[in-house]
Amino acid sequence: MAPPGVAPSRYRDAVQPESPQYVFKDAVGSTIKTTVTMGAIGLFFSSIQNTLTKQNVGAWGVVTKFGGTTTSFAAMGGAFEFSQLAAANLREKDDSWNPAIGGFFGGAVAGMKYRTFPAVLGLGAGLAVAMAVFDYTGGSLWGWKHNLQRDEYEYKEELRTTRRRPLQETLDQLGEGRGIYGPGYEARRAQRIKENYGIDVPRSDS
Repeated sequence: MAPPGVAPSRYRDAVQPESPQYVFKDAVGSTIKTTVTMGAIGLFFSSIQNTLTKQNVGAWGVVTKFGGTTTSFAAMGGAFEFSQLAAANLREKDDSWNPAIGGFFGGAVAGMKYRTFPAVLGLGAGLAVAMAVFDYTGGSLWGWKHNLQRDEYEYKEELRTTRRRPLQETLDQLGEGRGIYGPGYEARRAQRIKENYGIDVPRSDS
């Protein structure tokens, strides 16, 4: 039911806005960037593994002995990014199914080093669920993310239209003052001052 003074058609449009048009993403370019970034992270962990090993493998042990860590990180990140963006472009939707698809392929790549089908399927399914839940609950460790495709000014105007309380209701609950004044406030204020203190307060009738 539309609030008083708001046209029903405008209220429905504000409460149920049209879905924004999907913008296709560069899956290849983003995959290359993610692969390089995850490869660098994997190289960092490989360096830690090489430093903590008890054998004297030298500096090249990062590549010769622990290079698999770098490769796993890079392959996992690339598979995840390409899968989720390809799914988004094919479906033309931005929702939690895309991270779920990317998480499944990324987890499957991570499970390949165990060379067993249950590991591939289990890690893929586990990471798919984790990424879907993470995206559905906001996609951020610092709180719910804002919709980047939403115009903030239009959103605030919608809130003012659909949720704004009548002035009289606010005055009945809070009273006048603190920047909230009803019609005829100056006249009532001048009358109270005159009754209590006998002082005529000049005012401008508007």
